[in-house]
Amino acid sequence: MSPLARHVPPPAATPPEVIRNFCIIAHIDHGKSTLADRMLQITGVVSERAMRAQYLDRMDIERERGITIKSQAVRMPWAVRGSGDGESELTSYVLNMIDTPGHVDFTYEVSRSLAACEGAVLLVDAAQGIEAQTLANLYLAMQNDLTIIPVLNKIDLPAAQPEKYAEELAGLIGCEVDEVLQVSGKTGHGVTELLDRIVHELPPPVGQAQAPPRAMIFDSVYDTYRGVVTYVRVVDGHLSPRERITMMSTKATHELLEIGVISPEPLRSDGLGVGEVGYLITGVKDVRQSKVGDTITGSRNMATEALGGYLDPRPMVFSGLYPIDGSDYPTLRDALDKLKLNDAALVYEPETSVALGFGFRVGFLGMLHLEIIRERLERESGLDLIATLPNVEYLVAMEDGTQVVVTNPSEFPSGRIAEVTEPVVRATILTPSEYIGAVMELCQSRRGSLQGMDYLSPERVEMRYTLPLAEIVFDFFDALKSRTRGYASFEYEPDGEQSADLVKVDILLQGDQVDAFSAIVHKEKAYAYGVMMAGKLRELIPRQQYEVPIQAAIGARVIARETIRAIRKDVLAKCYGGDISRKRKLLEKQKEGKKRMKMVGTVEVPQEAFIAALSQDGSADRAKK
Repeated sequence: MSPLARHVPPPAATPPEVIRNFCIIAHIDHGKSTLADRMLQITGVVSERAMRAQYLDRMDIERERGITIKSQAVRMPWAVRGSGDGESELTSYVLNMIDTPGHVDFTYEVSRSLAACEGAVLLVDAAQGIEAQTLANLYLAMQNDLTIIPVLNKIDLPAAQPEKYAEELAGLIGCEVDEVLQVSGKTGHGVTELLDRIVHELPPPVGQAQAPPRAMIFDSVYDTYRGVVTYVRVVDGHLSPRERITMMSTKATHELLEIGVISPEPLRSDGLGVGEVGYLITGVKDVRQSKVGDTITGSRNMATEALGGYLDPRPMVFSGLYPIDGSDYPTLRDALDKLKLNDAALVYEPETSVALGFGFRVGFLGMLHLEIIRERLERESGLDLIATLPNVEYLVAMEDGTQVVVTNPSEFPSGRIAEVTEPVVRATILTPSEYIGAVMELCQSRRGSLQGMDYLSPERVEMRYTLPLAEIVFDFFDALKSRTRGYASFEYEPDGEQSADLVKVDILLQGDQVDAFSAIVHKEKAYAYGVMMAGKLRELIPRQQYEVPIQAAIGARVIARETIRAIRKDVLAKCYGGDISRKRKLLEKQKEGKKRMKMVGTVEVPQEAFIAALSQDGSADRAKK
């Protein structure tokens, strides 16, 4: 019997016994969205005519890059025969699937999805094997006590080694090799068996139907016309349209204007019961009133205890975003406000720079998050932006007992400093064993300390390091990929703070400090940063009528210097022969003039020089165009 012949519509009131809630977790680019596409086709919720690649990825940027940024929930019908004889009847089930992102920057999306599920499909590319984010997502699923179904994807590729990686995956999870399913999201091979396994192996949701309603918010998005759309997983009780509901953390009450399920387009329903996943619309225009991790209950029949939520995502990387045209500042502010409605992890505050004007100091979860947000701002609002070099949050303790939180080098206090602490991450690196030496050398050069090393197989090794976050946010991943020919994978998570010997390096132009060029670096790397920045500015700043010194200094101590030579007029051009004293007199007169000019003159640094010196790669090129 073909899979398409097995469609049976789910019953109107769905009992918990026939519901299966699961998500797909994997490393980036292992085929989650492609597998989700085949499931949508095979279960019939998307017709062949309406089908397109990456169906659940709604943003243009997701489709272009081939990555998932936001989790997407969808409800699918599926029918299987009973476990008895072949003549037993088909039983209809409801599968609630959440397709999750795979990149380390969007782990908070994965953790929210896992809290709404009873099981997870752990997907591994049959050509690449287990990678760092595979392990990270597996450990997240285990912490949530989820049932895990191991699956090898892309078995149709010529480079696939299903037998080798099935053994590796079975060893990791602790199951038999023949329990690892082999599927192809592209061709649909094995997807029917996977759907059957989800029905048979995943437990149904557990909850009390007669208890006061409790539903967990696992995501919320902003719709221009309808306001905030809240995605929930009902744990206890029942939610109905036109019912008044209360948010347990804020005590705000709203009327349920619409309630329904996503299949994969929104479908209104008569309510949501125990274990169901769906959406609510209350007409609220502020996403902050629909806080992710909050518990929804009935206003009349209120629950006394909230469900366990999630921690708020904490920004890891800070960067300044400035419009190249200063008049675009209000547009940037409105664009960030709008983006905040769909991205709970975005944190920002206004900031002013002498060099770059008005802008915002924005907190991101990582470098990819920064890149995505900046691209969305430029694309959706038509802005040209400068993104300054990313840095992290430091805690500076002064000798008088006060503490200062520093997210920008200009905030670094002067005076007697007792201690500076910086954020640290626990990193997992998976690499072929032949590159162990290169990876160790890279991590040690970034002040890393080895915590342990395990061989997953004779050819692949897992290395665990503790690294300062400041050392990995900018170019660590690129350096790792180039040293391992692209074979290594990298994942990290916060691991507290540590005390470090950090200093602020100031850049002085003719003795005047330029805040925009300051940086907080480790004492051992301060000299290298000073030499690099002074050399870069000497090339970028145009020559003046007088000599301009560029100095890098720590406090009052200069550690590096470059000099921009003066533009000299040839005052001897009109002297043809004659006494040397005449020439000397002219040169002395010129020297006095340059000296006087240097005393009153100020160095004008052009905007292009600031952009080129401060920007990440790409900003400067765009500004020049």
